[in-house]
Amino acid sequence: MNKSFINRRLSSSISEAFRYLPVVTLTGPRQSGKTTLCRELFPELPYANLEDAAVMDEVQADTKAFLGKYPQGVIIDEAQNYPELFSYLQVLVDEDRFHGRSDRHFIVTGSNNFSLIEKVTQSMAGRTAVMTLLPLSTQEIISHVPQASTSQLILNGGYPAVWTADDGVRPLLLSNYYTTYIERDVRRLINVRDLRAFQTFIRLCAGRVGQEFNASSISNEIGVAVNTIRSWLSILNASYVVHLLQPYYANISKRLTKTPKLYFYDTGLAAFLLGITTTEQLDVHPLRGNLFENMIVNDFMKHGTNAGREEMLSFYRDKSQREVDIMRTLIDKVEAYEIKSSQTFQTDFFNNLNYVRPLLADRIIRTTVIYDGDQENPQTDNGFLNFRHLFD
Repeated sequence: MNKSFINRRLSSSISEAFRYLPVVTLTGPRQSGKTTLCRELFPELPYANLEDAAVMDEVQADTKAFLGKYPQGVIIDEAQNYPELFSYLQVLVDEDRFHGRSDRHFIVTGSNNFSLIEKVTQSMAGRTAVMTLLPLSTQEIISHVPQASTSQLILNGGYPAVWTADDGVRPLLLSNYYTTYIERDVRRLINVRDLRAFQTFIRLCAGRVGQEFNASSISNEIGVAVNTIRSWLSILNASYVVHLLQPYYANISKRLTKTPKLYFYDTGLAAFLLGITTTEQLDVHPLRGNLFENMIVNDFMKHGTNAGREEMLSFYRDKSQREVDIMRTLIDKVEAYEIKSSQTFQTDFFNNLNYVRPLLADRIIRTTVIYDGDQENPQTDNGFLNFRHLFD
């Protein structure tokens, strides 16, 4: 076992899928730990990286012969570089099934959600499990670094390399991530001609973390078309840089907002884009509460993806600006969560939860404040928890 390896909660779901399906497709951001996890879980499988030009040339020259080299299967990394691979895998898997063979398995990873998932849904329905490995959750980090402070958790974010590297390397790693993957890969996907406008766009997104995303406002600020802003946002979303939390909709007598809120998949990257380099800076930064909220929203999302499923999350806001940070839908029931970065609990934290509860009547089954303090009361009606214990 790699001593720097941080145990991932998705491991059991991947291993279970591996037992029953011939292909496991693992998607997620670059550097979220996909390769490390797959090679730790399946050390017996050979490994091929489609970022390697020689391997890519071999695959493109004769894909069938390439796959035939691996009679027991193979881990294929960065498959978004050659989406046609899935058509060949479909034929191979179907042939194995026809001949009653079940001992060949393929683990396929990719870091661009759009191109990868499009091919998977077209070619591999019923033949693969599709899972998402996001950056480390709070629970995964504190199991490895239990002494990490709240500000360290926000500032470092969830990329495993940041937590396994020597102290002081974080700014270099995040700078490299931004330059190598975002400016190179994302710009290539959308063919950005004006790098400065695109850089400004990403930094403006960081400045709006945890806030409603208004494409028109950003369009006016940068001086590019609204449709261009929406296109850039779509690519950042598909590339696991940012994600949108949609507003809650229910048949109630209040006019609800229709504008989604913007979050980053990694708070460390958001902090880097905001120019925050130390915990001391973060502690007094006006967006610290927003970044704390971003971290908690991500933890809810990761709680689902780490179990191999998607959480149904939204937020509530009406015309009177009453807001509840997370509405978690469970079939026909709802849990409501208010997020506070304060270390001191106050009873007025429940104000918006108390406002929403009668509107949803018997549909709402839990109202909880998630905050940074030591007092806890885990009851379902107006409970309060330290964020570190949310998914214990």
